[in-house]
Amino acid sequence: MTSGKEPLLQVRDLVQEFVARDYGGVKGGVVHAVSGVSFTVWPGETLGIVGETGSGKSTLARSVLQAPRPREGTVTFRGTDLVKLRGSRLLQARRHLQMVFQDPFGSLDPKWKVRDLVAEPLIAYRVGDRAARFHRVDQVLELVGLDPAAHGDRRPRELSGGQAQRVAIARALAIEPAMIICDEPVSSLDVLIQAQVLNLFEQLRAELQLSYLFIAHDLALVKQVSDRVAVMYLGKLCEVGPGEAVYRQPLHPYTKALLDSVPGAANAKATKTIRGEPPSPVHPPSGCRFRTRCPRAEQRCADEEPAMRELAAGHSVACHFPLVPAADSQARSEEIIGEIPR
Repeated sequence: MTSGKEPLLQVRDLVQEFVARDYGGVKGGVVHAVSGVSFTVWPGETLGIVGETGSGKSTLARSVLQAPRPREGTVTFRGTDLVKLRGSRLLQARRHLQMVFQDPFGSLDPKWKVRDLVAEPLIAYRVGDRAARFHRVDQVLELVGLDPAAHGDRRPRELSGGQAQRVAIARALAIEPAMIICDEPVSSLDVLIQAQVLNLFEQLRAELQLSYLFIAHDLALVKQVSDRVAVMYLGKLCEVGPGEAVYRQPLHPYTKALLDSVPGAANAKATKTIRGEPPSPVHPPSGCRFRTRCPRAEQRCADEEPAMRELAAGHSVACHFPLVPAADSQARSEEIIGEIPR
């Protein structure tokens, strides 16, 4: 995936914070929504970001798009730091970085016809004349599996959930982006329609050489579409690695807990793996943010924040006491833990 290529998107030490007047009954303070997150997306790659509700996934996605602009860090897209851009330069850079939202009906103007919705970005970026835009709209509608003659003059209320999401995808594709950020794009759809939309994403990636940043809380879904998976907890990444490796042998206790909680995959011990509710992002725990719910936590976890480090090929974890394969010996477990500087 990385050989001979430059990264399409590089995010380094991204921080996003908000002033909280009243958050979960806590008056005042600062919401630490995203804290020092770093990752890379390569051309043609899908990076899945997974975590519980409230872990900061959607805020991370919007911060990448500079909506709102992050408090700290860099977002380098095609070699240009978006954080430093303003006005028309930022607008032009974001042309190649589009987003598909969770609720298609919420992201589509109910008064507009499908054809006008898909043409909107073409008009905003002044792409082609009226005839060229009309042709492009028909082209992308066909690409996402919608008949322009049958659906072009309909309004969102006349569409099914799957059809509405296809329209949202067509609108994102209209100006030929290099990357699409998908924020829970199928969570509002039923299971059968989910499968159709996921297959569409994969088909478009192969045909158009797209890259995706795919955000979801469903681990099985993320595994299906992602080359690599990043696990997020309370504003921080705790594990990043190849999709198969993360699911076959998670290194972080939080990742293991998420996997054990998947219906059909959970075992009798699953409920003992993770305890309590996520802490408030206004007052996150010291050290490791997962320590208050972690069955492996020790005093070091409160005193020292774990650094992200690679323990297997392309597989990194931020944990003082990472999990090891069941087949490995206790000596190997101690070896891995001993490699982490104290």
